[in-house]
Amino acid sequence: MTGTPLRVLVTAAATGIGRAIACGFMARGDRVHICDIDSGALAAFHAAHPEAGVSLADVSVEADVDRLFEEATARLGGLDVLVNNAGIAGPTVPVEDVAYDDWRRCLAVNLDGAFLCARRAAPLLKAQGQGAIVNLSSTAGLFGYPNRAPYCAAKWAIIGLTKTLAMELGPFGVQVNAICPGSVEGPRMARVIAAEAAVTGRSEAEVRRSYERSVSLRTFVTPEDVAGMVLFLCSPAGKRISGQALAVDGHTESLTS
Repeated sequence: MTGTPLRVLVTAAATGIGRAIACGFMARGDRVHICDIDSGALAAFHAAHPEAGVSLADVSVEADVDRLFEEATARLGGLDVLVNNAGIAGPTVPVEDVAYDDWRRCLAVNLDGAFLCARRAAPLLKAQGQGAIVNLSSTAGLFGYPNRAPYCAAKWAIIGLTKTLAMELGPFGVQVNAICPGSVEGPRMARVIAAEAAVTGRSEAEVRRSYERSVSLRTFVTPEDVAGMVLFLCSPAGKRISGQALAVDGHTESLTS
């Protein structure tokens, strides 16, 4: 990537990891457009960051993605970076108890959304001969994850999609990478812990300790840790990195406990 300001689209970026990524780009002078499905959170983000463009969009809906790209590229004047951050946790139950609608919804947001956005971004980035796509996978895309089959399947698929896109787009000067966060501090991980406690009969404190023990550094990561890796990949220092699944997790040893 060049040293000039980048034109960046980050999905599901009104809160959490996506917000940290968007704010990181803006802090270094890049131009940012975000989307989210939460209109209230989107309005709050825009009030705090009026320099950013915002769109209300569900990335699992093809028409929403088409509109999102029309709005983002019109405002930004093109596109240099797509960050596919949108995702949901899905159910926390054994596979035999997973409702098919829950399975489909989890894959639709986590996987179909990344595909739909990448499909729109690819011709834009190819035409200009440079750019980057960063897909958010997870350590659940590197390990098996009991009671989280839909989420795990989607995050493994994201890595396959990433490596394929890197091969297709690399000859045009476009990098494609996946980031695999570990347990990220915040409300979403708190909900995951509560759900796992309910299905396993353990306390939430016990579940949290089990996650911490499964990481070599014995710690959760922060949204800013993840954002830092995205910013590195989309900088001159990261311009030769592509096709990788990069863990930001303190070194996860296992997702079982």
